[in-house]
Amino acid sequence: MTMPTSALTLLLQPSWNPVETLRMLLSYHFMQNAFLAGTFIALLAGPVGYFMVLRGQSFLGHALAHVGFAGAAGAVWLGISPVVGLLVFGALAALGIGALGERGGRLSVESDIAIGTVLVFSLSLGLLFIRLASSYAANIYAFLFGTVLGIRDRDVVVIAVMAALGLLVLAVIARPLLFVSVDPEVAAARGVPVRLLAYAFLLLLALSVAVAVQVIGVLLIFALLVTPAATAQQLTTRPALGIVLSTSLALIVIWLGLSVAYFTDYPVGFVVTTIAFVFFLLARARRGWRANAWRPARIARAGGVR
Repeated sequence: MTMPTSALTLLLQPSWNPVETLRMLLSYHFMQNAFLAGTFIALLAGPVGYFMVLRGQSFLGHALAHVGFAGAAGAVWLGISPVVGLLVFGALAALGIGALGERGGRLSVESDIAIGTVLVFSLSLGLLFIRLASSYAANIYAFLFGTVLGIRDRDVVVIAVMAALGLLVLAVIARPLLFVSVDPEVAAARGVPVRLLAYAFLLLLALSVAVAVQVIGVLLIFALLVTPAATAQQLTTRPALGIVLSTSLALIVIWLGLSVAYFTDYPVGFVVTTIAFVFFLLARARRGWRANAWRPARIARAGGVR
């Protein structure tokens, strides 16, 4: 017997009891997988995104997502796992962009040209692979907007392993990477392997993008990698606190996004991106309000008014 739409709608209404709402959210296995995968991705995207924004490489992260799409399309055409294509293409693109645009441990002005060139070439490859694998086009297009509600048990395991590997690498290089990100010239003078760290972070960023694309999609990658980190840097200048805030915001964004999408007809990617954007606007408004509040006091001190 088919359940009437009105009855189904009533069953999907959230409860004022948070325990009951949580029970409803996790009553289906696909939602359990979605929450698990989203949590693992947020745990990686939060800290990696913080360093990406700090180093001014947001455009690079966006480009790597499109490169990963080409890799996934090529993998589908070859009949292998799309994750392999995401990782291989992302790593090659990261190393190529680093070789073309790196200077002194950071991407130089020429990096925009390198990123744009690699981005356009990868998009053309993606179009070619879609044409060649026309019978599997639906599987390829899923990577544009993510497949968070179609995550399988095997996918959760792969995402968890990749996220754990990325966090382990980041934990090893975090302190020198922060030093290099803030002042690469002084870091190089003190013997810090600036170039090695730059390439290590590029590979780590490629890994993070490959993980996040599977859930949030190519077109919405900023929602988890950039926006929470940018919001955190609006709220604090302390790196440790900023990383914690970035990770916490990424978790909140993905959890709220999944919850709202479950109880409504809105796509997960749209909800996640909207929530992240609202948080960023609130953080910018708070920063602007505090700056305006302190401005009269600064003017008074500068003018010698007590």
